[in-house]
Amino acid sequence: MKFELKPLSSSAIPAALEKAHLYRLLNEPWQAESICEDVLRVDPRNQSALVTLLLAITDQFGVHISPSRAREVLARIDGEYERAYYAGIIAERCARARIRQALPRANFKAFEEFSEAMRWYERAEALRPPGNDDAVLRWNTCARTLASNHELRPEPEEILAPVLDE
Repeated sequence: MKFELKPLSSSAIPAALEKAHLYRLLNEPWQAESICEDVLRVDPRNQSALVTLLLAITDQFGVHISPSRAREVLARIDGEYERAYYAGIIAERCARARIRQALPRANFKAFEEFSEAMRWYERAEALRPPGNDDAVLRWNTCARTLASNHELRPEPEEILAPVLDE
């Protein structure tokens, strides 16, 4: 069944975004995602809606981790600092979702993703506006996670021994 979506009025955008934030806090990111999509139909460049949408998508990382949609939204976010910071968020949330999966070799992939997140946070730190230490806080969280969980480590390189002919 297909429905024609009803448009949101421009004057309702601020209240709609407040609701989207509330739904994220209530652990209903799919509701926040839907609201952000409605806002973006009216105002496609609305940065608050794009950031909230990206976060709502990453809130839903679980059994199937597919950051591609979050990265599509990331490409629409203005500002080099913001793109670096939220790229770190995507990588970090992928890593945390992967740990919850507990699949074979997931810890190695999670280590790579935490490392990627930390690189993005370092880039964001270099670009941050004065008084904004969000990237530092996120970097420290990743560092503490890696330091406290010894299962999270780089994947060992497989060393192949030459086969000798007899």
